[in-house]
Amino acid sequence: MKITKDIEIEDLVKILPEAVSYLRVEGIRCLRCGEPIWGSLEAAAKEKGFEDKDVDKFVKELNILASKK
Repeated sequence: MKITKDIEIEDLVKILPEAVSYLRVEGIRCLRCGEPIWGSLEAAAKEKGFEDKDVDKFVKELNILASKK
C-alpha cells in the first residue's frame, strides 16, 4: 500500500507501526494519553504547523520506510 498525505493516521499505524516513532521524532505525536489522533497525515501535520513541503517529505520518507519492510 502506498502512503499518501490523505492516509488516516489509524490506517498508517496499522500498516506501518514504525510510523509512530518516525512521526514522534518529526514532532507529530500519533498517540496522546493512549488515544489515537484521528484524521489524515496531512491534517495532523498542518495542526502542528507544518507546511505542504513538510507533508510531502513525510510521505516520501514514510514510503521509503514502508518499502524496507
